[in-house]
Amino acid sequence: MDVADALRKLDEATSRGLAAISGASTLDELEEAERSVLGRKGPVSEVQRSLGGLADQDRRRLGLAVNEAFQKVRDAAAERRQALRQEAERAVGERDRIDVTLPGRRPPPGGLHPLTQTERRILEAFVGLGYRLVEGPEMETDWYNFESLNIPEDHPARTEQDTLYPDVPGRTDLILRTQTSNVQVRTMEAQEPPIYVVTLGRCYRRDVPDATHSPVFHQIEILAVDEGLSLADMKGTLEAFARAVFGPEQKVRLRPGYFPFVEPGAEVDVSCFLCGGRGCRVCDEGWIEILGAGMVHPKVLEAGGVDPERYTGFAAGLGIERITMLRNGVPDIRVFFDGDVRVLSQFAGSA
Repeated sequence: MDVADALRKLDEATSRGLAAISGASTLDELEEAERSVLGRKGPVSEVQRSLGGLADQDRRRLGLAVNEAFQKVRDAAAERRQALRQEAERAVGERDRIDVTLPGRRPPPGGLHPLTQTERRILEAFVGLGYRLVEGPEMETDWYNFESLNIPEDHPARTEQDTLYPDVPGRTDLILRTQTSNVQVRTMEAQEPPIYVVTLGRCYRRDVPDATHSPVFHQIEILAVDEGLSLADMKGTLEAFARAVFGPEQKVRLRPGYFPFVEPGAEVDVSCFLCGGRGCRVCDEGWIEILGAGMVHPKVLEAGGVDPERYTGFAAGLGIERITMLRNGVPDIRVFFDGDVRVLSQFAGSA
C-alpha cells in the first residue's frame, strides 16, 4: 500500500469514526462506532498490518500516524462514554426526584388475617362471659397432652401416625401439642377453683395438607371448674357464645359424643347461620357442627389436684379454621396459610 494512500485512508477513517462517536446516543452505538474504526477488521488495523512491508522511513512515518489515529478515536470514545453515563445518571435522578408539591399517595389499608378476626371474635365472647385468658406451651410433655387427660397409652392419637414427636436429646416425653386441652391440668395445678379460663393457640398433628386438613391449625378452648356446675351451665354458656359470634337468633343442640377427658361428652351444633336453619348445602338439616364439649372427667380433675367429690366442671374446644371457613364460605383451608395478600385482602372488612 502506498504511504500517501495509507495516510489518506487513515484520515478518512478517523474522521468517520469521530463523527460516529460524537453522534452515538447509547453505549451500544458508541461501542459499535469505536469498533468500526479500531476493530481487527477496521481500516486503522488494516493500515497497521501493512507496516511490515514498508521501508524504515515510511514505516516510522506511517506508524506514527496509526498511533495518532488510535489515540484520537480512543480519547473521543472515552469522552463520549463519560458523557452518556452522566446523561443516564441525570435521567435516573430526574425520574426518581420527589416533587414535594404533588399530593401524597395513600397506601392501601391493611387488615387482620381472617383467622385472627375469628379468634378475637370468639375470645371477646368468652371474656365477656367472665373467662380469663391463659396460655400454655406448644411443645408439651406426654403427661399434660395425653396421660393427665385420661387418654390411654394405646389410644390411636398417641401413635407417630398422628402425633409429632420432636427429636430432643435426653427427652423422650416431649411432643408438639395436638390440642389446647394441655392447658386444663396446668391451670388446675396453678390455681384453686373457681376456674373460668379460655385458652387459644397453635396445635400440631401429622396431617397431609388438603382442603380440610393442615399439620398446623388453631384451637380455642374453655375450662370451667366450680361447685355445682352441670350440663345446663355448659349449654347456657355455649348458647351465649353462639349468639355473640353467629347472631342473636342462634340455637345450640347437643348430641352424645365421646372424648376421653369428658364424661358425658357432646358434639355441639349451632343452627345454621347461613340459611337461618332452613337447610342448605353446608348444613345438616339446618344444623352445623362447631365444637366438642362435655363435663370434665373426674380423673382429669384428680390429675389437676381438684377434688371431684366437691367440684365439677365443663370444657369445650373448637377449631378456628373451621369456623372461619364456615362464616366466609372458604372451601380450602390452605387459603389461610398461602400468604396471598390478594386473597386475604378480601376478608379485611369481615371482622
